[in-house]
Formats: sequence, C-alpha cells, structure tokens
Amino acid sequence: MSIVSAGILLFLVMDPFGNIPVFLCVLKAVPAERRPMIILRELLIALLVLVTFLLCGPSLLKLLHVSEPALRIGGGIILFLIALKMIFSSTSEIIKGTDHAEPLIVPLAIPCIAGPSAIATSLLLVAQEPQRLPLWLLALLVAWCANGVILMMSSTFGRLLDDRGLTALECLMGLLLTIVAVEMCIEGICTSVKEAM
Repeated sequence: MSIVSAGILLFLVMDPFGNIPVFLCVLKAVPAERRPMIILRELLIALLVLVTFLLCGPSLLKLLHVSEPALRIGGGIILFLIALKMIFSSTSEIIKGTDHAEPLIVPLAIPCIAGPSAIATSLLLVAQEPQRLPLWLLALLVAWCANGVILMMSSTFGRLLDDRGLTALECLMGLLLTIVAVEMCIEGICTSVKEAM
C-alpha cells in the first residue's frame, strides 16, 4: 500500500463529514469562542491514541499471537461494519447520553476520531510493512490534519451543506470504505490460503 492510499484510507475511516453533526450537537452548549480549543484538544488526544497503536502495534500483535491474514480479515470486517453504519445509520446513538458539560475524550476524541476502525487500520498498516513505519506516521499525520481542518470548520460546513448534504457525503465515504473493506478481506483470505498450502 502506498502512502497516498494509506492516507486516504485513514481519512475515510476517521469520517470527518460524518462527525460534523456529532461535533455540532455535543458542542452546541459550549460558547463559540471556546469550541476551537476543545476541537483541537480532542484532535490531539485522538492523534496520541492512534500514534500509540501505530508504534506499539507489532509488539501488541506478537503478544496476542495474531497473524497478518487474521488482522487483515478482522480489520476488513470492522471497516465493513463501520461503512454500513456510515451508509445506513445516523449519529444519534453516539450523541445520545451526552450532557451539556464540556466534553473530554468521549465522545469526540474516542470514538468519533480515533474509533475502532481507525485503530484497526493503524495496526494493519504497521503489521503489513513495519519497515515503513515513518511513512505510515506521515500518512496518519496528513489524514489527521485534513480531518482537523474539516472539523475546525464544522459550523461552516453545517450551514453550507445542512443535514442532507452531510448525510450524502457520509454515505459516499461509506461506499468507498465498503470497497476497501472487501478488498482487505479478500487479500487476507488469499494470504491465509497460500500459507496453508
């Protein structure tokens, strides 16, 4: 996988357009001048979580005795479920239960930005080609920056696209992610069959 495709994949699984309604809803009780600082803080926490999994991924996988094909198939299944949720579901269950206090870590940093799919993708990248760790870090940073720019402009996007526009964008990203997820599963199954023969 190239650094460009890795960056695009990480950007898709972070789902910035799908997260805009969540951010707008969770931060609606927070003063407007305070929101950029909160979004930046949550972005930095999410980046720290993802970098930790990227750096500690190989050691964690060895500890758990997880093979690369298993990780590919598992990661593909997770991405597929996330993609289906992006296409057919809404953000209401993430928003539900949040109070009017200033959010910290949950639900914005985790699971909105650094969710299971982003963590699984980070683990998969470093498990496939651990020698390219600096490139995966760069891809993660680029995807995170693009994600951050969109979330910082969430109020503007919310006004311009309204709920229908945001839903359409999230569905489109979900469709792209579905294709990536199926490809990951196919590669994992093929690798597993080759190793078994």
